[in-house]
Amino acid sequence: MHQTIYLMRHAQTLFNSQDRIQGWSDSPLTEKGIAQAKIAEHYFTDRKIRIDRAYASTSERASDTLELVTDLPYQRLKGLREWNYGTFEAQPVNMYPYNHDTDFFPLFGGESDQDVQKRITATMMEIVTTDNSPNKLVVSHGGTIRSFVRAWQQHEASHEYLHYENCCILKFFYEDGIFSFQEMFNSDFSSLD
Repeated sequence: MHQTIYLMRHAQTLFNSQDRIQGWSDSPLTEKGIAQAKIAEHYFTDRKIRIDRAYASTSERASDTLELVTDLPYQRLKGLREWNYGTFEAQPVNMYPYNHDTDFFPLFGGESDQDVQKRITATMMEIVTTDNSPNKLVVSHGGTIRSFVRAWQQHEASHEYLHYENCCILKFFYEDGIFSFQEMFNSDFSSLD
C-alpha cells in the first residue's frame, strides 16, 4: 500500500514580491500569499482529501503557509529548509546564476545541489518510514522541491518541465523505497495581482 505525499511550496513572501533570493533568509507572507494559501486549502477541501499528518520547514514562511491550509498540528523539520545560497541570500534575483553547476554555491558559503538532494531525500525518507499514515502534507521551498524532483525524476509519471509557483502542490506516491511523482496543481494566481 502506498503513501501519498503532497509536497507544497510556501505562499508568496515579501522577498518573492521584491524578486529577492530567499534561501535560508526569511520574510513574511504578503496579502497575495495569504490568498494563495486559501486557494491551496480549497484544493484539499474541494477534492475531499483528508490530510493525516503535516510537516513544514523551520522557515516561518512555510509554517505560516501550512497554518493557513490546515489546522492540523504539525512537525517542523530543518531538513525541509530551502537551499542555502550563501552570500547570494537576500540579493536581487537577477544576481542568481541560472546556468551554474552544482558546485557553484559552496564557493560562496552555500550548498551544492547534491547536498540539497541528500538532505531533502533523507528528510522525506524519515517522514515516510517513521509515519505510515496514508496522506501527508509537507510544506517546503521552490529550490528544495526542484532538487527533490531531480533526485527522483526517473520515477516520474511525466517528464515535462515543471514551474513551481508559490503554493503549488506536487503529489507523490511512496512505495517500496521509491517516491514517484504523480501530478501537480499550479493554480492560476494571476487573478490575485
